[in-house]
Amino acid sequence: MDKIVECVPNFSEGRRPEVIAEIVKEIEAVEGTVMLDQEMDKDHNRAVVTFVGEPEVVLEAAFRAIKKASELIDMEKHTGEHPRMGATDVVPFIPVSGVTMAACVELAKRLGERVGTELEIPVYLYEEAASRPDRQNLADVRKGEYEGIKEDILVNPDRKPDYGPSRTHPTAGAIAIGARQFLVAFNVYLGTTNLDIAKNIANAIRFQTGGFRFVKAMGFEIKERRQVQVSMNLVNYKGTPIFRVYEAIKAEARRYGVPLVGSEVVGLTPLEAIVQVADYYLGLENFSMDQILESKLKSPKLAAKGSMKNFLEQVQSKEPTPGGGSVSALAGALAAALGEMVCRLTISRKAYEEVKEEFREIRRKLDALRIELTYLIEKDARSFDAVILAMKKPKYTDQEIEVRDKAIEEATKVAASVPLEVMEKTVQIMQYLPMIAEKGNINSVSDAGVANLMAKSAVEGASMNVRINLGGLKDKTFADNIKTKMTAMLKESEKLFEKTKSIVESKLG
Repeated sequence: MDKIVECVPNFSEGRRPEVIAEIVKEIEAVEGTVMLDQEMDKDHNRAVVTFVGEPEVVLEAAFRAIKKASELIDMEKHTGEHPRMGATDVVPFIPVSGVTMAACVELAKRLGERVGTELEIPVYLYEEAASRPDRQNLADVRKGEYEGIKEDILVNPDRKPDYGPSRTHPTAGAIAIGARQFLVAFNVYLGTTNLDIAKNIANAIRFQTGGFRFVKAMGFEIKERRQVQVSMNLVNYKGTPIFRVYEAIKAEARRYGVPLVGSEVVGLTPLEAIVQVADYYLGLENFSMDQILESKLKSPKLAAKGSMKNFLEQVQSKEPTPGGGSVSALAGALAAALGEMVCRLTISRKAYEEVKEEFREIRRKLDALRIELTYLIEKDARSFDAVILAMKKPKYTDQEIEVRDKAIEEATKVAASVPLEVMEKTVQIMQYLPMIAEKGNINSVSDAGVANLMAKSAVEGASMNVRINLGGLKDKTFADNIKTKMTAMLKESEKLFEKTKSIVESKLG
C-alpha cells in the first residue's frame, strides 16, 4: 500500500464479544483492510478496534462498522464507566504513510456526510476536522454524554450537528468523527478503592485543568480489580511522553500515601513512545531510533529526504499553501534540531561532565518543541486552507452572507493563532540557546549560532503571518489581545537573540 490510513473506532460495547465480532467481520469484508488490534473492557463497556488500509478502503470499512453497530447496540440500555454518546462513539482517521492530515480531514467529512444522510445519526466533527474551535476537544463535544445530548440537541442551537438530523438516533445516539495524530491510551492503576484520589490525580495532570499540554485524563473505578485507575489519552506522546505523566502520577499518589500497582497501554502504540521510556529510565546516552534494527531496515533517512523534497516542491508551487507560516514553523523546528545536536555532542564528551544532566534535560525539552513545531508546519497550511474554503461559501442571500462572514471570521482567528503558537514555541527554544552556546561543546558553537538565526527568522516570519490575518478581523478585542502577545514575544526574542549572538561571537574569535 502506497497510502496508508489508520482508523480506530470506539464502540459502546465491552461485555458481548459476539457483537464486536460481527462488527469486525464487516470491516474485514472490505477487501484491502488489515485488522491490527481489538480490545474490550467490561468496566468501561467499550471496545477499541484498530485497522488500516488505503483511504477509500478504510472509508468504506468505517461506514460498514458504524452501520452494523447501529443495528446491534442500543444506547438506551448501555451503561459503563467511560463517557459515551453513541453506539459507535468516536471514529478518528490517522495518517500513517503517504497521506496528509488534510486528506484524513476530508475522509472524516465524507464519512460524516454519509453517516448523517444514510443512517440518520447526528455527526459531530472533532479534532483536526472540527468545523468550530469549540468542537476540537472530544470531551467538549461529548459533554452531557448520550442522555444529556439526547435532550440538549432538541433545544440548543449550539448542539446542531455537522451532518445528520438535530435529534439523536433512537438506538445509536450520536457520533464524533475526526482526524488526529497518533494517540497513546495509557492507564495507571492505584492501590486503593478511593475513586476521589484517582479523580484528583487526573485533575492535576490533564491540560484542561492546568496539567500537561497533551494529556486528557479521568479517574475510574475498576470494580473487577478492586482498584481505581487514572485513564489517559496522550494526544502527542512526543510533546508529553509516557514517563513524564507516570512520574507525575507517582508524585501525586505519594501525597495520598497510595502506591502505583501497574500500568497498561490500550491498543497500539508507536515504538518511539516506548523507546522514550527506556531512554529516560535507563539514562541512555546519545541513543537514537536509528539504533533499533527495525527502524534501520525501514531507511528513515531516505524517507526524510523524500519528505523534504516534497515539501520544497509544495512551497515553490503556485498554491498558496504551504507558505510563509509553514516555512517559519520549519525554521523554528530546525533551530530546535540544531540545539538538540549540540546537546548530544556535549553530553557525549567527558570534558562536559558537569553539565551533562542539565543538557540532557534541555535536549528532551527541545525534542518536544521540535515535534510541536513540525506539527505546526502542516497546521498552518490547513488553517489558511480553511479561510479559503470559508471565502468560497455562497453569498446570494442575507442569511448566506451572514453564515459566510462568520465562517471567515472564525477561520481567520485560527489562522492568526497558529503562527502565534509558532512564535511561542520558538521563543521557548531561544531561552535555552544562551546556555547551549555558553556551556555546550565549543566545537559546535557555530551550530548554536545558526540555531539562533533560524529561531529569529521563525519568530519574525511568524509575526508577519499573525499581522496579515489580524487586519481583516471584526473582533477587535481578540485582535488586540493577539497583537499584545505578539509584541511581547518579539521584544523577548530580540533580547534572547542578541544575548546568544554575543556569546557565539565571543567564542568564534
